[in-house]
Amino acid sequence: MSAMDIGVLKQELRDELTGNILPFWMNRMKDNERGGYYGRMTGENRLVADAPKGGILHARILWTLSSAALRLQSEKYLAEARRAKAYIFSHFFDEQFGGTYWMLHADGTPADDKKQIYSQAFFIYALTEYYRASGDEEALNRAKELFRLIELHSYDSDKNGYLEAYSRKWMLLEDLRLSEKDANEKKTMNTHLHILEAYSNLYRVWKDETLARQLKNLIDVFLEKIIDPASGHLNLFFDEKWHCKSTLHSFGHDIEASWLLVEAARILDDEAMLLKLKPVTLRIADAATEGLNNQGALINERDWASGHRDERCDWWLQAEAVVGFFNAWQLSGDEEWLNKTRNSWAFIKQHLVDREQGEWYWSVSSHGEKDRVNDKAGFWKCPYHNGRMCLELIERIR
Repeated sequence: MSAMDIGVLKQELRDELTGNILPFWMNRMKDNERGGYYGRMTGENRLVADAPKGGILHARILWTLSSAALRLQSEKYLAEARRAKAYIFSHFFDEQFGGTYWMLHADGTPADDKKQIYSQAFFIYALTEYYRASGDEEALNRAKELFRLIELHSYDSDKNGYLEAYSRKWMLLEDLRLSEKDANEKKTMNTHLHILEAYSNLYRVWKDETLARQLKNLIDVFLEKIIDPASGHLNLFFDEKWHCKSTLHSFGHDIEASWLLVEAARILDDEAMLLKLKPVTLRIADAATEGLNNQGALINERDWASGHRDERCDWWLQAEAVVGFFNAWQLSGDEEWLNKTRNSWAFIKQHLVDREQGEWYWSVSSHGEKDRVNDKAGFWKCPYHNGRMCLELIERIR
């Protein structure tokens, strides 16, 4: 990929962000009557106005709008982020017991008041980004408060790592699962990855010693507990003592972790850790390429024990592939990573972007069929992965 091609890529990503992704959420998903954002739009573009409103969805929307406001220096996106922040403060925070609710009814009242640590982390990530864009100290203070709650309740000082989920009053739950497809285990790669992401963003603006220590510890947890030294893949589910309880390889999480780990070390300004991570993260990125199909897209996952492969290509994996492959090129200088970046973006443009109705389809089958069954927007379908892909490369391409 030439310098000219990279310049074209940057402009195409800017156009995708500002002309397709963000307008969809600002114009079609904004609930002007009850506040916040609608909880769901089906894959056939039918708005479900009374759908529950997810905490993760709202946190990710706030992060995306705030990051767009910050990186594009846009008052329009900052104003929209300000509105999202106001709704979160009014409805998602549990003022009695601390933390944020998992889900609200469409009218803004609590529908599920559990404290999933994955969700708490996303609110830290979003509120910190909003603070970076706005200078709003109230948002930063709330992010610090959530950090302290995670450390108080979730951090396992005996076996290390973080436990998954709690009741409203911060009692460990029996059902710890993030979603129905997940294993009911006390520790997961996914939650640790997004605590890492959240703590990294918080440390950008708050150079707290405890935060720095716990962020470095999270990197070590990945190096010592989560990354499989034999394969280079991430293991996904663990019991309390870090015994692996999964035989799945998630190619999207592999490639996402490969760049988030490097970002964490850079934010810590830890050169020794960066040197240690470089070969490891390039190996993770290389392991992720085992999931590439003949169209240059990442399939969802593989069960290494049974050999079963989920050949679908969900939207978020492709977005993370663009960032992860580009990051691998920046680390290594190997032009083949740029080719993979280009191929991933070409697949996204051809198969996932909905030029008529906006946003992206959930997935593409192995036969090239667009997924109109799963949501266009919803509890898990948001502007975070694809929006961040655009914003990361806009910033990285000089």
